[in-house]
Amino acid sequence: MMAEADAEENVYREAVVESPVAPPNGDINIEDLLPDGPQGNIQGQMEEFLGPQPEYDEEEEEKKYYRRKKLGVVKNVLGASVGGMIIYSVYMGLLQMQLILHYDETYREVKYGNLGLEDIDKKMLMGINVTPIIALLYTPILIRFLGTKWMMFLASGIYALFVSTNYWERYYTLVPSAVAIGAAIVPLWASLGTYITRMAQQYYEYVNYKEDHVQEQKKLPKGVCHRYVIIFQSVFFIIFHLSLVFAEFPQRLFLHQFLSDYNHTLYNVKHCGAEGSGMIEGFNRTVLKHLPRSLLLIQVESVLMGAAFLSMIIFLAVCGAAYRPTEEIDLRSIGWGNIFQLPFKHLRDYRLRLLIPFFIYSGLDSLFSVTGLTLSYGVCTVGLEWLYLLVMVYGLSCSLFSCLSLSLLRLPRYVSLLGGAVIHGPLLVFLLFWSPAPRSPDQLPYLLVVIALWGMGSALNKTGLSILLGMLYEDKERLDFVYTIYHWWQAIAIFIVYLWTGLIMRAKLSILLVILLLACFCYWTMERRLAKNMHFRLPRIPRPKHKVKGYRYLEEENSDESNSEESDEDDDEEHQEEVIREDFGGDAGSQGSDSTRERRGGARGRRRRRDDDYEQAGEREEREKEGERGIEKE
Repeated sequence: MMAEADAEENVYREAVVESPVAPPNGDINIEDLLPDGPQGNIQGQMEEFLGPQPEYDEEEEEKKYYRRKKLGVVKNVLGASVGGMIIYSVYMGLLQMQLILHYDETYREVKYGNLGLEDIDKKMLMGINVTPIIALLYTPILIRFLGTKWMMFLASGIYALFVSTNYWERYYTLVPSAVAIGAAIVPLWASLGTYITRMAQQYYEYVNYKEDHVQEQKKLPKGVCHRYVIIFQSVFFIIFHLSLVFAEFPQRLFLHQFLSDYNHTLYNVKHCGAEGSGMIEGFNRTVLKHLPRSLLLIQVESVLMGAAFLSMIIFLAVCGAAYRPTEEIDLRSIGWGNIFQLPFKHLRDYRLRLLIPFFIYSGLDSLFSVTGLTLSYGVCTVGLEWLYLLVMVYGLSCSLFSCLSLSLLRLPRYVSLLGGAVIHGPLLVFLLFWSPAPRSPDQLPYLLVVIALWGMGSALNKTGLSILLGMLYEDKERLDFVYTIYHWWQAIAIFIVYLWTGLIMRAKLSILLVILLLACFCYWTMERRLAKNMHFRLPRIPRPKHKVKGYRYLEEENSDESNSEESDEDDDEEHQEEVIREDFGGDAGSQGSDSTRERRGGARGRRRRRDDDYEQAGEREEREKEGERGIEKE
């Protein structure tokens, strides 16, 4: 032990002798005393770590950040599109398979006896088609308080509930789930329209993140998001319309082997097409050659249930929020009463009023294409075994020709809507006079051509309407109200189609043609009014009046009531100027914005002068008090 201590002492003495001589003034540099080795470079490593990094490029990192944000927006659009496509594939595929099985008399009598399954189906369809009539009363409230993402998730859960009730087909399971689906249809579609349009606005913000109005989170200039609205809405409908294709998989892969041929199902059918009435007059009451096994039905429903859960997971995990948390707080803070009233107040806008005929025609088209066209013309002519092919061709046509709306990037916005009307108008006239003979499989090619052309017009109509609303109403605080009105009128039209089931075909086609002509006239009137810069009424959306301290509001607290009132007046004037700027175009908008800046600058200047007067008055009072104290001392 003594030897080891002497060795350490000798090493220490050698180190001291070898160390440089201390400076004569007594100042010792600590860095010189640190031994060379790993511990000696600690301070240098810290300075190197904390100091400026030569290889760090702030601008490049910022570009990478916003590139990830843009990819996130694309992910959200694809997630919403795929989620909506899957849930509607499951819903329409299951509903079609269910109605075919329940239509067969043998299936009802053998499996359900005196349960009254046919009456249950009628009430179920009534619940799906009638319930959306009252959706205008609650849809904006649900979207405002749940958010678009959670509304889509909740609606997909209701569709999954409808799938689960088919495991136990009874009145108290099928009818309530059908009513729930009817209540969720308008909120789901209003949320999807709002979400896709909002994603287009976010994408513009991430592309132009260096712009001042984006960094200050101000209202975006008019028309800057139109390009992305066109692209994202077109992508959504290209993907969504594939739901009509995937919805036929249960029938083609499972039910097709049990269906009777057209000679049996169409044996008593006398008239098809324009001469027919109802769906298919004289259609056979038995359409199954033999009954499917219950275990096989359960397996098919289990696959559909798994797909429904997959869509819920996509909405929940893939889709991000459409608004920032602070924006969602403001959207909900305008009050229940205002949220309830604003959809009705938006109907004062002549643009929405003149688009109502097109909203109605879009709803009529949606149900007529999958009932009147494919059943009264298609199945009535070639048989139920070809139903899957007719619907698949219609879905593929809608999906393929939805990309034609991308032409709006170069062409005027009326091309899509009026283009769809130009296709549907001659087709309606042709269908008024075309009555194919029953049991004529040789008519299948002609039917496929007519259905493909009809799908082209439907794609232009639906995509064009969604794009048009995204262009006309760019304020992110109004999107949910506008899309709610659009899809509510669609639901009203679907209810009308449900009521006219027993009407003769020529009367249905005549109503469609008249509404289409009226819609084109009203739309052309709206475009002419906008070209003439005619004033339209936009309801004022109240500003949130809550005062929350913390991370949300970082502005300084102002206890002067007069100043707060003036700031409210400035907000009102700014809102009025924004409405005028939207009404009268860019030139008037620039003049209005300049006058608004002058007024706001004048108001701020008056407040500054008033504050300066207050400060000068306070200094004079202090000087007078100090003078009085000096006199008293003397």
